[in-house]
Amino acid sequence: MTIILKKCTLEDSSKLQEISYETFNETFKDQNSPENMIAYLERAFNLNQLEKELSIISSQFFFVYFNNEVAGYLKVNTKDAQSEEMGEESLEIERIYIKNKFQKHGLGKYLLNKALEIAMELNKTKIWLGVWEKNENAIAFYKKMGFVQTGVHSFYMGDEEQIDFIMTKTLI
Repeated sequence: MTIILKKCTLEDSSKLQEISYETFNETFKDQNSPENMIAYLERAFNLNQLEKELSIISSQFFFVYFNNEVAGYLKVNTKDAQSEEMGEESLEIERIYIKNKFQKHGLGKYLLNKALEIAMELNKTKIWLGVWEKNENAIAFYKKMGFVQTGVHSFYMGDEEQIDFIMTKTLI
């Protein structure tokens, strides 16, 4: 069992698009209409959008490889790249996804620990994320990792407004 982390660059945009589509679809297709899924995937993960996100200095993407196959990815944001105004002392985990066939191998924890490591290196005092209120497995995972719910925000899946719990972990 080999786990490797690789920071993404602009040259990885097509691979990032592929894993973004696959993991988001696997995670949410059964709870959302096909129309809303298509609308979201096309808006959030088109190549121009991903290339724009990869170019933002305050954002970082990482692929996690499991036995030489891309198994998932992580996106973290600081400063003005955060999706909510959380201040200079915060780091956001905007995306953390693992392909279904690679779940239960500790890869989510591995990526979460990478985000914590980045936050510590940048002297952040808080790490936070948004998680869909109906994603019970993810909520349980984040609670186990020391996150607590500190708020909510809206997330739009196509034309449907959904609620994300904002979960935060203090790093002091």
